[in-house]
Amino acid sequence: MPAKLVQFSGWEAVVEKQIVLKPGQAPRGRQGYTMYHGTHRDSARAIITGGFRPSAGGTLGPGVYCSRDIAKARGYPSGCPPGEHVVLQLKVRVGRVKKMDGQNLAMWHSWQQSGYDTAWLPSTVIGHEEDCVKDPKRVAVKGIAHCGDTATKQALEKLISQQRQGGESSGQGNEQGVVGRCKVCKMQTPIGHSLEVCWGCDATVCPFMDKHVCKRSS
Repeated sequence: MPAKLVQFSGWEAVVEKQIVLKPGQAPRGRQGYTMYHGTHRDSARAIITGGFRPSAGGTLGPGVYCSRDIAKARGYPSGCPPGEHVVLQLKVRVGRVKKMDGQNLAMWHSWQQSGYDTAWLPSTVIGHEEDCVKDPKRVAVKGIAHCGDTATKQALEKLISQQRQGGESSGQGNEQGVVGRCKVCKMQTPIGHSLEVCWGCDATVCPFMDKHVCKRSS
């Protein structure tokens, strides 16, 4: 079933009509996707409290690595003891996506300079899909998808809740860099979202919002 395009005041949203894109399907720009990131429990704490830091390098160059395929995330970091391994559930706004395959090997480490926000390696290339996001602000932690130790999982979930509550009690928006929940989309976001203004009614909108009803009279 084709996606329905909803357009209002110059801001577009794609409604998938009960269709969930599978890991092998190409991500579409401007959408937020659930993705996963495997890490050590200590690194998970740092990410929750301080946000992601782009890696210095990798298959697709520097950036935040994640995948819509949780099996991919569960393989990282290699050699991590089961009780210390954590998979973070993320919400990722992919922006402008560059598909990587054998046809464009020259761009594997230059896509960021070509105006793309995310590089996508399909599962047909590496077995499990992989995404590299240029800007950490496009990635927000939503929860703990997997943890080998129950106590660690509970502690991390509590930490996420504390970060969220801290943002709410501050009474400030994340455009000021406050750690907590985005005041517009209400999503837990350690380092803030890039907020925008509706072209029609001048309301503040967040790209992670499910919808926005423009107040401008038709």
